[in-house]
Amino acid sequence: MIVNNENMMLKLGQRLATTLKPGDKVALSGTLGAGKTTFARGVLHGLGFPEEVPSPTFAIVQQYELPEVSLPLAHVDFYRIEDPDEVHELGLDDSLIDGALLAEWPDRLPQSYWTDALQIDIKIEPDETRLLTWIAGEAWKDRWPLT
Repeated sequence: MIVNNENMMLKLGQRLATTLKPGDKVALSGTLGAGKTTFARGVLHGLGFPEEVPSPTFAIVQQYELPEVSLPLAHVDFYRIEDPDEVHELGLDDSLIDGALLAEWPDRLPQSYWTDALQIDIKIEPDETRLLTWIAGEAWKDRWPLT
């Protein structure tokens, strides 16, 4: 899927938000500046969060809870995680009980963690558009790709 501009990336994230369910994992991969955080902003705006959405690079985890969003969401940036064992301290499995997980830089964790996730890769094309490719786990059957 080709994404032509930032507004289109935001709208795609907003559309994904309408399909999210508790227990869902979404993994966003791509180089710096590819649009991972922009996509995440779209998801959060689609869940009803009206404010600016900061990148969680330094906080690592930014939790969004009811009533500020329609579905609790943990927005995570694993960029600064060096040891996958550190992730257990973040309590992300608890977030999945009644909410969803949206992760940037998911390659910092073992691939087995993302088995049933929606894994989206964002690549910057020479013309500055973005090429989105994905692997959709069984949990995403009939929900992705968006039509």
